[in-house]
Amino acid sequence: MDLEEHAMVLERMSQLILSAVPKAEYSSLFNDFVESEFFLIDGDSLLATCICEKSLKPGQQLHFFYLVECYLTDLISKGGQFAIVFFKDAEYAYFNFPELLPLRTALILHLQHNTSIDVRTKFSGCLSQEWEIFLEDSYPYYLIVADEGLNHLQTYLFNFLITQSWAMKVNIVLSSGQTSDILRLYAYLMPSMYKNQQFFKENKKKIESAYKTLIKQLEECRISALESLFGNLKWKNMMEEACETISQLKQLWPEGSDIRRVLCVTSCSLSLRMYHHFLENRKKTTSVEKTNIQEGESKCLALQEMEDLCKLHCLSVVFLLHLPLSQRACTRFITSHWTKNIHTFLEMKKWCEYFILSNINICEFWNLNLIHLSDLSDELLLKNIAFYYENENVEGLHLNLGDVIMKDYEHLWNTVSKLVRKFAVGKPFPLRTTKLSFLEKNPSPIKDTAKENIPNLGFISMSCEVVDKFVGDLLTDLPFLKSDDPIVTSLVKQKEFDELVHWHSHRPLSDDYDRTKCQFDEKSRDPHCLRSVQKYHVFQRFYGKSLESVSPKVVVTQAVKPKNKVIAPKNKKAHETKAEIITRENKKRLFAKEEEKEEKKWSVLSFSIEEEMKENLNSGIKNLEEFLKSCKSNSVKFRVEMVALTACLKAWKEHCRGETTKDLNIAVQMMKRIHSLMEKYPELLQEADQQLIARCLKYLGFDELASSLYPTQVARDDMKKTDKYSIGIGPVRFQLQYMGHYLIRDERKDPDPRVQDFIPDTWQRELLDVVDNNESAVIVAPTSSGKTYASYYCMEKVLKESSEGVVVYVAPTKALVNQVAATVQNRFTKSLPNGEALCGVFTRDYRHDALNCQVLITVPACFEILLLAPHRQTWVKRIRYVIFDEVHCLGGEIGAEVWEHLLVMIRCPFLALSATISNPQHLTEWLQSVKHYWKQEDHTMGKNIAFKRDAGRCATSPKDYFRIKESYKVRLVLYGERYNDLEKHICSIKHNDIYFDHFHPCAALTTDHIEKYGFPSDLTLSPRETIQLYDTMFQIWERWPRAQEFDPEKFIHFKNKIVIKKLDARKYEESLKAELTSWIKNGHAEEAKVVLRNLSPDSVFSSENMKRMFPLLVEKLRKMEKLPALFFLFNLRDVEQTAICVRSFLEQKQKRQRPPKADKEAYDMTNKLRKVKKSIEKQKTIDEKSQKNPRKMDQILIHEAEHNNLLKTLEKNLEIPQECTYANQKAIDTETLQMVFDRVKFTRKGAELKALARRGIGYHHSSLNFKEKQLVEILFRKGFIRMSGRAGRRGQDLLGDVYFFDIPLPKVEKLIKSNVPELRGQFPLGITLVLRLMLLASKGDDPEDAKAKVLSVLKHSLLSFKKPRVMKILKLYFLFSLQFLVKQGYLDQEGKPMGFAGLVSHLHYHEPSNLVFVSFLVKGLFHNLCQPTREGSKHFSQDVMEKLLLVLANLFGRRPLPAKFQETTVKFYQSKVFLDDLPKDFNDALREYNMDVTKDFASFLLNVAKLADMKQEYQLPLSKINFTGKECEGSELVSHLMNCKEGRAAISPFVCLSGNSDGDLLLPNTPNHVVLRTIGINHTQAPVLWSEILDDQGRRMPLNAYALDFYKHGSLTGLVQDNRINEGTAYYLLKDFALTIRSISVSLRELCENEDDNVVLAFEQLSNTFFEKLNGV
Repeated sequence: MDLEEHAMVLERMSQLILSAVPKAEYSSLFNDFVESEFFLIDGDSLLATCICEKSLKPGQQLHFFYLVECYLTDLISKGGQFAIVFFKDAEYAYFNFPELLPLRTALILHLQHNTSIDVRTKFSGCLSQEWEIFLEDSYPYYLIVADEGLNHLQTYLFNFLITQSWAMKVNIVLSSGQTSDILRLYAYLMPSMYKNQQFFKENKKKIESAYKTLIKQLEECRISALESLFGNLKWKNMMEEACETISQLKQLWPEGSDIRRVLCVTSCSLSLRMYHHFLENRKKTTSVEKTNIQEGESKCLALQEMEDLCKLHCLSVVFLLHLPLSQRACTRFITSHWTKNIHTFLEMKKWCEYFILSNINICEFWNLNLIHLSDLSDELLLKNIAFYYENENVEGLHLNLGDVIMKDYEHLWNTVSKLVRKFAVGKPFPLRTTKLSFLEKNPSPIKDTAKENIPNLGFISMSCEVVDKFVGDLLTDLPFLKSDDPIVTSLVKQKEFDELVHWHSHRPLSDDYDRTKCQFDEKSRDPHCLRSVQKYHVFQRFYGKSLESVSPKVVVTQAVKPKNKVIAPKNKKAHETKAEIITRENKKRLFAKEEEKEEKKWSVLSFSIEEEMKENLNSGIKNLEEFLKSCKSNSVKFRVEMVALTACLKAWKEHCRGETTKDLNIAVQMMKRIHSLMEKYPELLQEADQQLIARCLKYLGFDELASSLYPTQVARDDMKKTDKYSIGIGPVRFQLQYMGHYLIRDERKDPDPRVQDFIPDTWQRELLDVVDNNESAVIVAPTSSGKTYASYYCMEKVLKESSEGVVVYVAPTKALVNQVAATVQNRFTKSLPNGEALCGVFTRDYRHDALNCQVLITVPACFEILLLAPHRQTWVKRIRYVIFDEVHCLGGEIGAEVWEHLLVMIRCPFLALSATISNPQHLTEWLQSVKHYWKQEDHTMGKNIAFKRDAGRCATSPKDYFRIKESYKVRLVLYGERYNDLEKHICSIKHNDIYFDHFHPCAALTTDHIEKYGFPSDLTLSPRETIQLYDTMFQIWERWPRAQEFDPEKFIHFKNKIVIKKLDARKYEESLKAELTSWIKNGHAEEAKVVLRNLSPDSVFSSENMKRMFPLLVEKLRKMEKLPALFFLFNLRDVEQTAICVRSFLEQKQKRQRPPKADKEAYDMTNKLRKVKKSIEKQKTIDEKSQKNPRKMDQILIHEAEHNNLLKTLEKNLEIPQECTYANQKAIDTETLQMVFDRVKFTRKGAELKALARRGIGYHHSSLNFKEKQLVEILFRKGFIRMSGRAGRRGQDLLGDVYFFDIPLPKVEKLIKSNVPELRGQFPLGITLVLRLMLLASKGDDPEDAKAKVLSVLKHSLLSFKKPRVMKILKLYFLFSLQFLVKQGYLDQEGKPMGFAGLVSHLHYHEPSNLVFVSFLVKGLFHNLCQPTREGSKHFSQDVMEKLLLVLANLFGRRPLPAKFQETTVKFYQSKVFLDDLPKDFNDALREYNMDVTKDFASFLLNVAKLADMKQEYQLPLSKINFTGKECEGSELVSHLMNCKEGRAAISPFVCLSGNSDGDLLLPNTPNHVVLRTIGINHTQAPVLWSEILDDQGRRMPLNAYALDFYKHGSLTGLVQDNRINEGTAYYLLKDFALTIRSISVSLRELCENEDDNVVLAFEQLSNTFFEKLNGV
């Protein structure tokens, strides 16, 4: 069957992939929990991607291996856990590329022998059974694969792999278009969708048939390729020939050898033998057959000529053996190609190399060194040698080889001679015995790299204090330009532009704070505005109340008392003052009054609760516990608990008399009461109470415990048959198995006077001490452990101190900002002077009371704006404390460097909170070093101020500096215990229903993992899981010697304890873990393996459409009373679709239940209602005109009663039945619900969210606006929405359940055992940041303070902490940035901002587009473009607007699409999709800008290159194979060939092997690995913007025209349909783009004094139009 017959299925596969490519999400491959994401790399995709790299020249093997290792090292350095797969069938794709066959084989061998990477080569193909089993067992998160092969046949193979992976629910990541920074790797991810899985399922047989046919066709290619070269010798024969050659060599070299020598002699001898065979065949065949065998060849070369070529090859290999990389990197580059007539032999030789390498495994017992598999041959070096012998040597240049090289060469050639056997080959010398040219003639055969040398530009000198203080130590070593140098004299003069267009480019601009939309005018006295403010505060308090049930507190400013270092505790009344005695007595009286009140309250409630407990114990206990929560009196609580215990005992006795199977829930409630009485009120227990408790224990069957509590025999009147009541298991097992989450935590009982609402734990008291001492702290504690309390204590402290001090709370997201702001407004009230507010908010969307509040809640980027704004420094000095919530964002994907800047710029103490940091000590040390810096700076400034004051010229109020004494100490507070247990469950589908299997955390581990790393520190077991572990261990090892010791009833920490505490259970858990570890380490690993296996649930791989099954999951949770629940989905589109799917399910359910006539009745009632309403209104109109008639009044009343009755009946008819909604209607009153709904009346998703909310469903994600998020948050917290993250809140939930739905078992296991992420610094500097810092340094309100802040940012990056070399690189990058800014005219030589510095820094979100934009503006390009429709008009044509938008989209709306998408044949309905290039004049200007910047950056790299670690540069990065050594000095030929020492300073020596030089740094899209890797800087840090973006295979990646398309058609649907962007994402991209245009428009208006300037008017028109269109959606 021919492949053409399968064209249909192959085309459908291609189209399926092509349709997924544009929807691919460009995102970070590694999330925070990197280790949980095991993934695969297709080895052939890796090869195809690296071989297409533009800096790599064909035949340069070592450079190729360098590329592969750089990529893999990058993955490993980011924490990647992966395996590389090479399929056997994939090899067939290379039979048309014989030069790649030995390369692929060498790559596999190299990765297997020289690295620790997991390489899989056993799978025949991607449709094989063993591959499917492997995917099921390992479940990789994604597979990295190429979307295009080296030819169409390889592309087909990749398509099969992609389609099959999707079918197995494995996501696909494209190998092309990837970009990397220090922490992340970004790539296109194409998720496995249900339709992709179905496609494979439906077409499985066709796909398998097409695959077999493709492989068959590729096999035929192999046969024809071999036949043309080796005649009648088949594959098998060649393999045998290769084996025989290797065996002969083993006899010649019994001592073993190096792979380079082995491959050289075996491949040369085999090739010569095969060529001899080839020539013999030609003699025998007819002339017709000759032309068939080698069509188009003019003549067949003689064997002697091929011997010459083999001699040259042997010499080139000797060069590889003896020359270090430092010398080889200086090789001259020959541009000539091989002549056509030697191609046959070269192909034959590559095949022979492949056959030899494929059989290298027969050398198993031979001493073969495989280290240099990466450097087997160097074709470019071979060309160099060939060029010398056939050109320079012939012309009379005779150079010696040197003794060492000569001897080694002779040895190799003599061995080749012995291996050939069948015929004699020539002697080693002379190397050339024939005159044939192997290289084509070329007018310039040698690449002249000298011409490409980059001028090593000097630095422009600057006189600036910041520069001197930060980089002064480097300035002495750098070359500086003289003042009369043309570069210095021609520095940009901004005035020329200003004078030309009447602009003031230096005019200070309003900052981001001024431009952020102010929610209300804070100074307005307008009644409407005041009413809006009032409504806002009422809502905020309501919202805050919904988030937490804390009573508001009135804060009164108190004078700060000077604090002595040690305060002796006042224990003795003798020391009390009269005032203190009065206060104490008053408190005592108040407490007695409160107790009396609670006594009365219980007297009123007790009867009804006791009655309810008789009727329904659980319901009664629930109400009783509600009363206990609000009660403060211990004596009352004690009485209540005793009542509950008596009720439980009675219920248990009654239950046991009537039932055979026991409901242990009653026993649990009884033990809960006993726990509470014994632990909380031991001092109140009387003998009778102890007797009752003992009686209860006896009834439960816990005789020993009963006797230990009350030894006197309990009356046995009704206890003759205690067995009937006994629960049948021991008290310890019962408590651990059934009461695990109720076990009492070891909490302190002594109140802390600083805290009213609860008794803080020891670690929480440490936090309060931190705040009291004005210290800083890094706080790492689990979610819901109560660490946030310190934040509110800190706020209260600052509010009490004064009305001037400010606390800034930095939250990572806008949603969290809104929540915290509402909580603060609900918690605190304070009387403040007019115009001042307690709480303010500042986000990019809006601000409210931001600079006139005492508690500011903000996001990092906005706080950074305030800290860097020169004229906001007076406000900054008011800050007393900063709280950083979720500080682990410091290692995040977006904005990580902003968190760094904030932490190093603030002078006040801080609290940094996080639940997930694995290296908190490192973070704390870094922050402590920052505080040491501020201590020194404050000391210096204090001296300066004192000096100025003494001199009588102090301009600043001393109040600014001599404030509350702060500490410079940074404490680390760690707490590891979760407040609540978390139990995990696996969801599976059986018989079209959802089932749950409990997942024991130990099942995630292997014995190898435990042996190497132990148990993960955060892998904790619930008490029930601990018992399960013991039982499994006991069951597996029958002769376990310590079984009795670990029996829960006999375990040392449980012995004779009535109450088992959480800490006791934790000790038991740790002991069992230690015991299991000792099994593994002491020869019982097999038993341990069985234990872990038995704890694991059965893996269920479901082929169902899991999204379709999702509503059944929610229904199941409802039945199990597990709602409310939070569902986490990792795709924004899925979040919305899943919620809608659940709503549809409930609607269908309601439809099925609805009586058949209900709809008609509703319709009739609606009509009647309308008629009745009409007649009431008509009657009212008549009544208004005439006198009121009593009879008519009665008529109106009848109509109104009828109306109300109809309305009620209709509401009942349309009412959602309880079983068709998850909403808890009782949770919120109708009026409040309507208020919440009204807020989203006009929002984008408002209607949808309301419809979902009525069904008790909500969704929450980053693309909702804050009002929409609040609706979901409020209704969820109130309990109205019950399906919408937290698994357990302190004091609210004792047990959290985690359900893994549609996540395969291997993935769950990886998630559970993965470690918390480490914080590592991001590259901290950018050109615009340097400009913003220089603006602050020169324009700050307080110059000394401003400079100190700037230097703190520069000196304290986390990346360079304890790394002096990195610090040196950052200093050089800072210098490059300064030089760039000076040359572009943004700074003068004194470091002061000039020109458009304000505009550039204002657009800091968009570097380098901001710099390019201003360069266009200065060149007058916008003035040329923005011409009105006619002279004097202020309006611009649609064409001008679209061209302007095209330019802006190319700058600020850059969203590349995968190159493959350009092949699509899909019709676009509304959008153009692919963005056009910039107009010609803009494109030319961009090219000029890029060239200038690239030259400067290349020059900078040359300076930085001196800092490279050259020892590492001569090593392969992953295998660490060294290519250093003593340079070969005894050979004239070597010196001649390796003479290009110039122009190789900043380029990696591996990359130099392909003839690349420093001049290549000037080329567009220079790959990052070209630069020396140890300097830590590459082209991603250059402020260039290439108009063409190329992927790794050199294909152009088009930009998505979403912004321009939207401007033309105004449709979000069009962007979803054609541009393939999710609706929420599209909306926020457009909003961001619109804000950028507005920002430019406002800035230009402020800079220009001419009101009718065309550019300003055009931008204003564009901004207004774009916002109108955006508001329309």
